[in-house]
Amino acid sequence: MTFSPDLAACAALVQRADPDRFLAVMAAPVAARRVLFPLYAMNVEVSRAPWVTAEPMIAELRLQWWRDALAEIAGGGAVRRHEVVTPLAAVLAPDLAALLDGLVEARRGDIWRDPFEDAAHLDRYLDATSGSLLLAAARALGAAEEGVVRDFGYALGLANWLRAVPQLEAQGRIPLPDGTPDGVQALARRGLERLARARAARGAVSRQAAPAMLAGWQAAAVLQRAALTPGRVASGQLEPGALTGRLSLMARAATGRW
Repeated sequence: MTFSPDLAACAALVQRADPDRFLAVMAAPVAARRVLFPLYAMNVEVSRAPWVTAEPMIAELRLQWWRDALAEIAGGGAVRRHEVVTPLAAVLAPDLAALLDGLVEARRGDIWRDPFEDAAHLDRYLDATSGSLLLAAARALGAAEEGVVRDFGYALGLANWLRAVPQLEAQGRIPLPDGTPDGVQALARRGLERLARARAARGAVSRQAAPAMLAGWQAAAVLQRAALTPGRVASGQLEPGALTGRLSLMARAATGRW
């Protein structure tokens, strides 16, 4: 498949800003890449909007721009010209565009950087961001049961959030409702439980949609490390070995057993 300039720009953006998802997309069938790259490029743009400026109103405007773009896609009419929005509109059904509006709305919380009220608040955030993104990606490719995808998306989002804890703390944020070793361990175990539940129902995600699930290729290893040694979270020592991780990704892509 030859990528258009817009798709190439989306791929380059994901490669720079989200290398794990970039590798997951490159492990997917070629036809799936034209769907996944625009989605993940949009996620990059939305997720970093609250952090690229110290002015809350500018960040709000950036996120509103994306809500407006998704509303255009959901409305089925004319869509603004943009190197990410244009290819996104070509692969995103109106209902999925409406779903992603909730993702953008959830990112508004990152602008104000208030701590989560409790574990349930963090769960809602992860579901609205990682869970909704994965559900949109899977259903843009094929049939997928929502509960299964959201369980897997939660585990993926939690793994990525735990990996980001040192950076978030350095920026003055309190990223976890309970940052004690016991609290971290309980959180990681909940993520592993939802991951196992999703994998037990793997058949509810069609073969066509399965490439979207490759995005979680490192989630199990990260969550297992956090559950076993919670101190790794604060010290930033959750990263699995690069070679082992990539071999795992290749095996998952080859077998379809995400």
